[in-house]
Amino acid sequence: MIFILQKIASKIDQFNRSFGHMIAYLTLGIVLIQFIVVLLRYIFGVGSIFLQESILYQHATLFMLGAAYTLLVDGHVRLDIFYRDIDLRLKSVINIMGVIFFLIPTCVVIGLYSFPYVQQSWRVFESSKETSGLPIVYLLKTVILIFSILLVLQGLSLLITSFLNLWDRPKKSPNIGIN
Repeated sequence: MIFILQKIASKIDQFNRSFGHMIAYLTLGIVLIQFIVVLLRYIFGVGSIFLQESILYQHATLFMLGAAYTLLVDGHVRLDIFYRDIDLRLKSVINIMGVIFFLIPTCVVIGLYSFPYVQQSWRVFESSKETSGLPIVYLLKTVILIFSILLVLQGLSLLITSFLNLWDRPKKSPNIGIN
């Protein structure tokens, strides 16, 4: 049973690590498109709502879909002044409580409340209110649901890992802080 749980946590971590690395390339897109926007505006006097919205979409996608990877590598903000110096057992208890009482319920609420919102957007293939904007608002809104799913999955991995830490009492944290 323990092996199966470890395997599940490992697969979730592997998926979110790969996905996080893939999503990280959006930063390059943001920088390049922002450079083009500045060049067009200040050198050629041309503005592009399409390009500006694409920066916004990439930025939103990067942060929403990168959240699970950030949880995987323990990069989320917390009270590190206390957390970093406590033993693994207490960290595991804190992680279990955080996942059960905060992370999963929050993601479930976000998923449930955003589903009709996303569904309606897909129903009409919602596009930008700007005439020259991106016609894919429905895809951007879908990122909210994917965010919830990825974060719940990574929360389950953290939960499994934390329970196994309490069970086995390993000498170091298995997946915390690993890139």
